[in-house]
Amino acid sequence: MTLVRAFVAIDVENPEIVKKVEEIQREVLRLGLDIKLVEKENLHLTLRFLGEIPQSRVNDIVKSLTTIRFSKFKIALSGLGVFPDLAKPRVLWIGVSKGLENLVNLANIVRNLVDKYAEHREDREFSPHLTIGRIKSGRNIDKLREVIERYREAEFGVIEVDKVKLKKSVLTPRGPIYSDLFVQYLT
Repeated sequence: MTLVRAFVAIDVENPEIVKKVEEIQREVLRLGLDIKLVEKENLHLTLRFLGEIPQSRVNDIVKSLTTIRFSKFKIALSGLGVFPDLAKPRVLWIGVSKGLENLVNLANIVRNLVDKYAEHREDREFSPHLTIGRIKSGRNIDKLREVIERYREAEFGVIEVDKVKLKKSVLTPRGPIYSDLFVQYLT
């Protein structure tokens, strides 16, 4: 049985936002953290991670996603933070400050449509964010606090959410390679 590592997401394609994200990433790199940064072509907001699913489920997920009826909308990306907290940060992210209600509603619709096909149940509430790096150890974490404080209110720009993508992720030693399996356009 062939397995596909898949997720449903909104890609960040606005070049101005990508440029600002890269500037922050370069600054964070200079801190000497043990961090794996997200490549610019992989920047996305995950609506639902599906995990390693049988290839046979992909068509069912596509059929489900074609039923989405949702108007396009805009979100504003702003602020820098970490999950779970600054004591033991694992994920460096940029938040969503505007369009939050629409984004949460869209994520809930997607989750309701695809949950039954996922590898595991998702018990956590949807937490809108753009992951820009994964922190591997506590090395030089104290230096990160100052950068997060400085960018806590920073504005990164606006994205028009006009499509949702079912994406495939192939893990490689150099990092994941994403490809689109299906694109559902919003009206």
